[in-house]
Order: sequence, then structure tokens, then C-alpha cells
Amino acid sequence: MLSLEVALRLTRRSLLRTGALFSVVPILDRFGMPVRPTPALAQGAEQARDWRHGLSLFGQLKYPAGFKHFDYVNPNAPKAGSVRLNAFGTFDNFNEVVAGVKGSIAAGASMISDTLLVSALDEVSTEYGLLAEAVSHPPDFAWASFRLRPQARHHDGKPVTVEDVIYSFESFKKHSPFSAAYYRHVVKVEQTGEREVTFTFDAPGNREMPVILGQLNVLPKHWWEGTDASGKKRDVGSNTLEPPLGNGAYRIKEFVAGRTVVYERVKDYWGKDLNVNIGRDNFDELRFEYFRDSTVALEAFKADHLDWRTENSAKNWATAYDFPAVKEKRIVLDEFVVRSRGVMQAFVLNTRRDKFKDARVRRAFNYAFDFEEMNKQLFFGQYSRINSYFDGTELACSGVPQGQELEILEKVRGQVPPEVFTTPYANPVNGNPENVRANLREAMRLLKEAGYEVRNQKQVNAKTGEPLNVEILTETTDPSSERIMLFYRPSLERLGINVTVRPVDDAQYENRLRSWDFEMIMSVWPESLSPGNEQRDFWGSQAADTQGSRNYIGVKNPAIDALIERVIFAKDRAELVAATRALDRVLLWNHYVVPQFTYSKSRTARWDRFSRPDPLPEYGAGAFPTVWWWDAEKAAKTGNRS
Repeated sequence: MLSLEVALRLTRRSLLRTGALFSVVPILDRFGMPVRPTPALAQGAEQARDWRHGLSLFGQLKYPAGFKHFDYVNPNAPKAGSVRLNAFGTFDNFNEVVAGVKGSIAAGASMISDTLLVSALDEVSTEYGLLAEAVSHPPDFAWASFRLRPQARHHDGKPVTVEDVIYSFESFKKHSPFSAAYYRHVVKVEQTGEREVTFTFDAPGNREMPVILGQLNVLPKHWWEGTDASGKKRDVGSNTLEPPLGNGAYRIKEFVAGRTVVYERVKDYWGKDLNVNIGRDNFDELRFEYFRDSTVALEAFKADHLDWRTENSAKNWATAYDFPAVKEKRIVLDEFVVRSRGVMQAFVLNTRRDKFKDARVRRAFNYAFDFEEMNKQLFFGQYSRINSYFDGTELACSGVPQGQELEILEKVRGQVPPEVFTTPYANPVNGNPENVRANLREAMRLLKEAGYEVRNQKQVNAKTGEPLNVEILTETTDPSSERIMLFYRPSLERLGINVTVRPVDDAQYENRLRSWDFEMIMSVWPESLSPGNEQRDFWGSQAADTQGSRNYIGVKNPAIDALIERVIFAKDRAELVAATRALDRVLLWNHYVVPQFTYSKSRTARWDRFSRPDPLPEYGAGAFPTVWWWDAEKAAKTGNRS
């Protein structure tokens, strides 16, 4: 599978807080909806606020106001010990505002800042107050207000203010392409009370906006508008290695650029006694050690230089953990079921390149991918083929469209492939010589239809004579990805397609991704159980031209734009599911990617020095280190660290 760092590079901000960074397997015309003028904020401010302690996208809150703590934590967990974790590549930035746009963000950087709300790991799309003690919105979701806690403080003791929230929102929206798409519907943000901030939307109906605004990391305006030790004015739009001031449970203790970053628990953290924080953030220190090679990281773990490892290689899981510490049970191997997300992992075909503009060419690449043989030879039969952009969830399409999904698709019937309505999507099945030959013949037929022909055993454009050559870009830090590409290459070459696998260092890879300077890559899109505004950043037409977005494919499709809007403005869970299945189906039948494979569990290995609540939260996928704690008794039996 892709390395964890690759898979989560662009979703780290939301996953770090939940602990999923350390346990995820690799791996946001409205169909006739009336667009009414948004009430002026002055009018909205005069309305009686229906303040609540949390938000649920669909359904009721599990925890009542004043609840003591989440059910899945140990409220008496000791605060002690440290955890050593691995990260890959390098880092030269602590500024989360420009993460994914400038420099390489340090692992864990978002932990120093709190959000307005925080997710519950045993509910779907539900959040409770963190920096904000209460949140309010009208029935039509035309605006949302947050009331800050009076005790909220930055690490320098200064209060967290409404000005900080406004500054943070404007900074993220200005400098982060993802945030610009995520919060596109916010047209105004302003102070409407002593500790109250209100966001006004361009239209009602976007029920997700209050929830995702709660995910905003709040920065200290006074620090970012100040000067550093040398007297230079700070710039929130640039990357920096000056440790920023934060307000979260952890702060940066020390670092060596590109090699190590250490976070220490803030002993006088303002929110340590909040019900949403009881029993979590239990370690005194979190240390990230950077590696350029996943094989070296594995050896470092075996030598007890790391405490926890998420294993993303099926081969390693099957063969690399047969050593004394495992046999002696000083190392524990665990698999945690992942219920919190769907996933699309795939070979990505950059449709900005002329060679991939034709869907028949893209489909031919799928016919050449022998997943079944790869699964057997490389992965010990552990994986299943991905057949949906929301694989593993109820949001994945199946069969032919019916009911509300069909009604939604009828709105775009003339703009989507006809198979959307008549044929269930399925990937080609290989795995034996007969299937391989049949699928390669079908791939040749598709290429011929698309205007290619074989000359001197090479696929060439019949009109221009240009050969069909492809470069697959990968990172030197992820040799497992290169193995997958090298296995795939001979099948493409049998079609007469010349394939080059190009490993580059982490910085070059990032820069080429941001400028769309690639033909093929491997990538992962983790999907929540309640998709919404982030879908614009994944597949929206505007994102296709926005450097730093996650629309790696270059999708520019009016039908998909319309379906994204239907997902975002779904009025209830049933409509959200139907609209997402419709979007999924149209994405699949456009053959934008060659779907790869997935595994429904997170494979982990740890030195036996930690304990955890039982049961773990249903949607936490292990939730390490968020709700775990240092167990001194176990640590004494396991032995001293190297």
C-alpha cells in the first residue's frame, strides 16, 4: 500500500486530532433548489439563538449537555511517559495554514492548536464544544454562530478571542486551496457578541457548514502579526520553522529540521479539565522521527528506537515480524477494524495531458491491471479490489440506480456516460491466462477506437505518429509503491505502451504534484461517512486549476459539479446517501483512475508499554495515541528502550 505519510499528507489536519493518523490503512443550478437571499446578519443577530453544546450532521447527539466525559476514555488514565513515532520524507514548516501548498509540514503540527469543536469517536459526523462552549444555527442553515469559552487561553496566557477566530478563518481561506473550497459558501464572518462570532453563508441549505466550521484551528492573531526574535515580521502565508504559539494540549518542545520533532504536553493547558478532553492526550511527550525509507523505519522499530508502527505493507505483515521481541510478546501485533471512512486508492491519470483526455484510453489502462495476480504474488492474498470512491461504506453505489439516486441522475442524463443508467460498474477481472489475454484484447480495441495503432510493436497516435509513453511518478521514501508500479509496467508494455517509473525525493514530488507536473501517480482519497464540501476540492472544476488542491485527476465536468452540489445541500441522510452514490457512479464510469486495493483493518505493531480503554471507540480505528496511556508496569516488563 501507499505509505501512511503519502496517504494522509493532505488530510493530516483533521486526522491528527482524532488519532487516525497513526491507525488509518492506506492506503465537499442546485437541481432546482431555490436560492433565497441570506438574511442580513443584523437581522440574524436579533433572532433568538438556539444555543447547543454540540452538533450532529444527521440525527441526535449521543451525549447530553454537561456530560462528564466520552464513554470510550479512561477518565483516570495517568498522564506520563512518551511515545516515539515515525514519519517519512522531511519537513521544513510548522505553519499549518500553508500545509500542502508551501514546504513540507511537520508531522503533528496541528496538535498545538485547538479547534472550535471536536469530534466524538463513537458517533458519525458529530462534534462537541472545545474552544467554543456553544454553537447555534437557524433551521435553514443560513448562518452559524459560536460562543467562545471565557477560560480559553493561548500558551502565553492571553485569551482566545473572536478576533483570533476571524483572523484564522481568513488566513486559511486566503492561503489554503483546500480551505478556500471547503469554506466557499461563507461570505461574511464578524463579531456579534463579546465572545460570539457569526459566519454568514451565501445561501441556506448547507447543513454541513456549521459542523465543518467547527473544525477550524484557531491561531493567535497577536503572535502571527508580531515579529520574531530577529525583529522580522511574521507572515502567516509563508512556511516557517519558528515554533508557532498555540493553544492546544501540546506545544513544540524541540526539533531538528527534517529529522525530528518533539511535542510536550502543556501542564497548565487551559482545556485539560473539559469533558471532551478528559481521558485523552495522556502522554507527556510525542516524538516523531523522520525516515527516508520505510525499510529503515521498520528496522528502527525492531531495534526499539520507535514504539508504535502502522504497517502498510502486506508483505511485511506476513514476513517481517518473525523476530525475538514478537515471540517473547514484548511486541504486540494488533489489527483494528476501520469503520470511520471509505477510500479510493488508485493509479491517477492526469487528464490535463492530451493522452488521457479520452475515457477509452483510461479504461484500457484498467484492463491491463492484473490485480488478482498482484494480490497473490505481492500481497499474500490480503487485499480486495476497490470498486467505489467510497469503498467500504453504505455510500458506495451498486447495481443500477434506483429510487432517489435515479431521480438525481436523471437531472444530468445527457451529460454522463449512458452506462451509468444501464450497467453496474465493475473492474475487469484478471488472474488467469485466459482472462489476461481477453482483457488485453479489449484494451487494444479501446486504444484503436481512441485513435491509436501498433507500429513496430509500439502504440502510436494514428494521426500524429506520437508514441504513447507514460511516466509514473513516485517517491523514493516509498519503495513499496515502486514495487506495485514495476509489477504493473509489463502489462502496459504488452500493449505497446512505453512506461517509465520515476522515483524522486519528497520535496520534488510535492512540487511536481502542486504544479500538476506528472502523467501518472498513485494516490489515496480517504472519505468520511458524511461527505460534503471537501468533494469540491477532490473533483470540482474550479479545483482542477487551483494549485495545491486534491483534484489531481484534473476533473472538469459540469455533471460532477452539479452532483457535488447535491451532496453538499442534501436535506437528510437518505438524500445524502443517494446523491453520494450518484456521484460515485458518474466518477467511476468516466474511468478517471485505475482503482487499486484496500484492507478493512489497520495493522499495527507496538512495544508493550501502553494500555487502552476497552472497548475502543467504534470510529477511532485504534485511536492511538489519543486515548491510550503509558503503562509503567508493562514498560518495566518489556525492558529499557534503546
